[in-house]
Amino acid sequence: MTNGQDPVVERFEDFISSDNFPCVGAKSALVRQGLETRCYRSILRTSDDFELQRELTKFLSAIDVNSPVVQSFAAIFPDEIPPTETDFERALWDRLQSLHNLDVAAGRSWADNVSEDPQSSHFSMSLGGHPFFVVGLHPAASRPARRFEYPVLVFNSHDQFERLREDRRYDKLQSVIRERDKELSGSINPMLADHGFGAAAAQYSGREVKSDWVCPFEKKELAS
Repeated sequence: MTNGQDPVVERFEDFISSDNFPCVGAKSALVRQGLETRCYRSILRTSDDFELQRELTKFLSAIDVNSPVVQSFAAIFPDEIPPTETDFERALWDRLQSLHNLDVAAGRSWADNVSEDPQSSHFSMSLGGHPFFVVGLHPAASRPARRFEYPVLVFNSHDQFERLREDRRYDKLQSVIRERDKELSGSINPMLADHGFGAAAAQYSGREVKSDWVCPFEKKELAS
């Protein structure tokens, strides 16, 4: 893992800042120092999973869900690049499965305010007892907004998004992002279902999937 001065991290921050990236929430987080970015090795291997879990736990200890600044954690994996969208999707869920397995081994329970069923519209990935909505980016992404030169996993706090909904700021933010994405791609991403509709996990990789898609993730039980 490297720190925020790594040139790969700098290129990612330049990508977020560019006109070709539609998420104004991420842009705001970057400008207001709410985006924490770390560079690891390969998304195809387990080599840095423990370190990633450790850094996510540290990030969680400092997150403020009541802050008006969106706070996110981005993990970049520059060493090996999955050649297709399907390969990236598999790698994304391999990493999330491994992080979940480490959570279970450490005795950490699933976040109690979200579903643990990856086919549910109310699913969020639980890590360290905190729920996340994970966004994947990679070079083979069919959507330009998800197309970065290296694989990236961005962990967004579900609880912070819920607070934005309560404050009636989320719908406006979502509308602006979708309009910018439409201008960039010519259409709204068909996988971006509104909250409470469709399988939330199907949105993580960015690959367009059919309604019968089955998430390759298995929730493990804590040892009794």
